[in-house]
Amino acid sequence: MVWTLQAEPHRTPTPRGLTVRRLEPRDARSLAVLDSDASWIHNAWGGPAGLASSGHGWAAVDRAGELLAVASTHFRGTLYEDVSVFTRPDHRRLHLGLACVTALCGDITARGHRPSWNCSTLNRASRLLAWTAGFRLVREYVHHAAGSPARNGRPTPGRHPSGKAAAAFGAR
Repeated sequence: MVWTLQAEPHRTPTPRGLTVRRLEPRDARSLAVLDSDASWIHNAWGGPAGLASSGHGWAAVDRAGELLAVASTHFRGTLYEDVSVFTRPDHRRLHLGLACVTALCGDITARGHRPSWNCSTLNRASRLLAWTAGFRLVREYVHHAAGSPARNGRPTPGRHPSGKAAAAFGAR
């Protein structure tokens, strides 16, 4: 599903003791120690240091400096910047991802770009967050993934950030 920002986000207060701010180079270590399922969010920037110093990420941070949620530009084109977000499982449903996405979208529009959002039709949580953040569906499409890296000349299933295996086409 492809979504673009078309409406005002639903405003929610940030819980007491938390701050939503732009990521800084000093946040690289905190990005590196996030849940192992979160590495996909900084891999697009070459790792934690790349995202932390990119100027394209926002985080919800507690008083101790721990990152609880992170939103960043995942793909950047000439017109659009695709948004990605990760919230630690123990801090979900506090609207921290929404706060980070809202701040990031403000930056994206200030750069003269349009925020976009991509997710699977099966990812209800992502669809709800997109809608609440002001994104509206533009179109649906079918995404095909093809094997590799190949081991011993045989295609192997790839992995998606969701942990689900991507289909290897052309396998015999």
